[in-house]
Amino acid sequence: MRDLKIPEQRHPEKAHRPDNAQPKKPSWIRVKAPGGKGYAETHKIMRENNLVTVCEEAGCPNVGECWSQGHATMMIMGDTCTRACSFCNIATGKPPEALDAFEPGRVAHAVAKLGLNHVVITSVDRDDVEDGGASHFAQTIRAVRHRSPSTTIEILTPDFLRCDASALETVVDAKPDVFNHNLETVPGLYPEVRAGARYFHSLRLLQRVKERDPSIFTKSGIMVGLGEEAMQVKQVMDDMRAADVDFLTIGQYLQPTPKHHAVDRFVTPEEFASYEKAAYGKGFLMVSATPLTRSSYHAGDDFARLRDARNAKLGLA
Repeated sequence: MRDLKIPEQRHPEKAHRPDNAQPKKPSWIRVKAPGGKGYAETHKIMRENNLVTVCEEAGCPNVGECWSQGHATMMIMGDTCTRACSFCNIATGKPPEALDAFEPGRVAHAVAKLGLNHVVITSVDRDDVEDGGASHFAQTIRAVRHRSPSTTIEILTPDFLRCDASALETVVDAKPDVFNHNLETVPGLYPEVRAGARYFHSLRLLQRVKERDPSIFTKSGIMVGLGEEAMQVKQVMDDMRAADVDFLTIGQYLQPTPKHHAVDRFVTPEEFASYEKAAYGKGFLMVSATPLTRSSYHAGDDFARLRDARNAKLGLA
């Protein structure tokens, strides 16, 4: 794993918050420690290309499994986020550097070296950049397309809250195969969990992607175990479908440190199965709802199923 700053340096805005207890994880959450030849090779390629991954920065529990298969989710625009969401383990503060013009090329090189059929590219929020990093996303998409034309590209973007409409249009016009933007939680918890964001802005962002290019799959996800109620989760499903979102992910929130938002409870696998059934009933083409589900977990396999589901719906299967 990459050397990370100590918690007080990563999250200065959380340093003086009271500690929240971190309950013991149930058996269905525990995973094996990362390691092995495939993991080491992925780690080497990330370091050789000076790339940041959300797998490491966010402390993803699936990093061992994904990296052993050569699947890493690259995080562009640095390792410091200008937001300070209470659930997130990405370092927060004022980014120390301007955007790196050579980063799109390094991402493209890493994708080719890993031989990825499907790649997920995300970023920190960069509210200090005029277009929120939209042009940087577009350049990265084009660089990957040029180097690996058969690779399908999934992006997980910030909300471009402080930008004009052209920022989103720049990203959509670069034609990613999947446009993902996570709502993260139910609207009632936004003041506690995602204070720097706006629920209906994020929802409208996803809707605008479809309006500009209906061929792009849209995807969004939420965490559970933050204090939400089941009916609130199902209302979010309805809101997403009203915005024509194709793919829903639901995973268990895991508290990174005692300074982060507390885990309200561990949602059982049976409850996740119930959410999945409800979501398919509401018309999503693809649903991933398990305790360990994350936005990019099994993204390549899920994309193939997503494409097949749309073809079947259109009578093209």
